[in-house]
Amino acid sequence: MTDPTIGRLRVSGATLHYEVRGRGPLLLLIPGGTGGAASFDGIADELAATYTVAAYDPRGLPRSPLDDPGAEQRVAEHAEDAFRLLELLSPGEPARVFGSSSGAIAALHLLTAHPERVERVVAHEPPVVEVLPDASEHRALIARVQETFRTQGLMPAMAVFAAGLKKDDDTAEPAPTPAPELPPEAAARAEQTLAGLPFFISRIVPAFMSYVPDLDRLASLSDRLVLACGQDSRGELPYRPAALMAERFGTELRHFPGGHVGLTTHSAEFGAAIEKALRSSPLSGN
Repeated sequence: MTDPTIGRLRVSGATLHYEVRGRGPLLLLIPGGTGGAASFDGIADELAATYTVAAYDPRGLPRSPLDDPGAEQRVAEHAEDAFRLLELLSPGEPARVFGSSSGAIAALHLLTAHPERVERVVAHEPPVVEVLPDASEHRALIARVQETFRTQGLMPAMAVFAAGLKKDDDTAEPAPTPAPELPPEAAARAEQTLAGLPFFISRIVPAFMSYVPDLDRLASLSDRLVLACGQDSRGELPYRPAALMAERFGTELRHFPGGHVGLTTHSAEFGAAIEKALRSSPLSGN
């Protein structure tokens, strides 16, 4: 794997860690959850053959510390961080953007706030549950997760959260499997993911899953927006908002390998799907 150029960018209330590889037009990768820039290690080199690939740790993760560790999080602020990176790395030239999960929510807001800076956005399973007809049920889920975190701690809260993301008819518990022995780099990424979970569950989940996107604005920009879901995610909560928006906008819903975490489980195929989506027409899928 090619060693990236590492940078630090001061933004309002935080300092962002970012990594850059390759040459060509800018492709900004916005991670979801707690994986940070490292979550793209499996695909960054291949994408860097065509693009200048920039990935970063969103504010609040250990390598992108907040000035105030207790600061509340807002989607608009995270999107503004992405905009600042575009201004730094691609001044005056529209960029391509990929975001997954909470990163896809930030990418959607970036598109609506700064459309002149974005040539194409690929949003993979943005859990904007407020667009769904049963949004009240998901507000109740978020409240249960927060209460469980407050009263019982991290892992019980994560269990409540994970159960709420499953298919409605998926009640079976998975059979236990032995944990695989991870190579050192993967083990380090797993450690980083675990370290960021309290911040994710207590501040990212409630802030991002209560975000209400401007659907009319997105519809007017749908020629620049590719909505994608995991081919194994059908029926799960993170799948549904993207499917609903694609239907409303009259665009194709693309299917990427794996499920919500296909970036991790099917890295090579997932990277190829991003490249194809960046070249495709959102209106036709070709």
